[in-house]
Amino acid sequence: MTPPTGASYAAAGVDIEAGDRAVELMKEWVRKTQRPEVAGLGGLGGFAGLFDASALKRYERPLLASATDGVGTKVDIARQLGVYDTIGHDLVAMVMDDIVVCGAEPLFMTDYICVGKVHPERVAAIVKGIAEGCVLAGCALVGGETAEHPGLLGPDDFDVAGAGTGVVEADRLLGADRIRAGDVVIAMASSGLHSNGYSLVRHVLFDRAGMRLEQRVEEFGRTLGEELLEPTRIYSLDCLALTRTAEVHAFSHITGGGLAANLARVVPDGLHAAVDRSTWTPGAVFDLVGRAGRVERLELEKTLNMGVGMMAVVPAESVDVALTTLADRGVDAWVAGEITERGTHTTGATLTGDHAA
Repeated sequence: MTPPTGASYAAAGVDIEAGDRAVELMKEWVRKTQRPEVAGLGGLGGFAGLFDASALKRYERPLLASATDGVGTKVDIARQLGVYDTIGHDLVAMVMDDIVVCGAEPLFMTDYICVGKVHPERVAAIVKGIAEGCVLAGCALVGGETAEHPGLLGPDDFDVAGAGTGVVEADRLLGADRIRAGDVVIAMASSGLHSNGYSLVRHVLFDRAGMRLEQRVEEFGRTLGEELLEPTRIYSLDCLALTRTAEVHAFSHITGGGLAANLARVVPDGLHAAVDRSTWTPGAVFDLVGRAGRVERLELEKTLNMGVGMMAVVPAESVDVALTTLADRGVDAWVAGEITERGTHTTGATLTGDHAA
């Protein structure tokens, strides 16, 4: 009788060699994200990412800002389409656009990729997207982890998460403390759904409407899958440019919870942000989700960004230069509302009027 073969990590479903190959494939992309503070400090493959903190000496009182996030169920759209090199843009946007809200400059980021089975080229494509996103955000990708979880995830299943760090001078920290009655709310257009609300979107479009990813949608001028996989816009460098040319009191990153709830997070007690829907028309994808699922407007607005990915609160005298700065950077932006005394309002922000036709 032949004795049973001894157990091994490979037999349990973990392929260390495939993981090593994935690391080799991603090195080229990680190198493209280097900032001067990480050049020559070990590179990819060490146990920890390194960042030369002596660069912070130029600050009087540097405050470090950190954030962590994922992409949510949008990863399932990438998996079904077999497109893996854009989801990283979403990850960087979700992390670094949170960091820039307080006025912080993005410095570095790490990622965590969890897979059911390591497909080296697939993992490298995900990291490629993360690296490209880091370049757009102006930060370095200093390290990460790829974890293989056979038995918990299917061979083609994956998820991504990331953490980032930025820095801001203490006396330039943005937020509710700076906002005053009479300030103006500027909206910056989203690139689409971004990376929030996909559980609702998938339920409505696939389960209720029976739509398919490969289905061409005339309103989009492309397939449903291409629209749903459109990467989240990364506003980090646009917001930083705005702080250099105009006086900015606060930013609000419009993510889960929708426009009103996220804007309310930066409005101080006693004041109120009134945003006028008639100042913009949401993209066709928002209308499709609403119609296909008979989703009430308030439910849509507390789940999706409705065409606005970032908002800036500026004094009235800074509006013209702010809009010019954003236009010069290719960001579609407009005056969407104002800050008033709270009065009878019970919440920090509300939406008024109807969207433009």
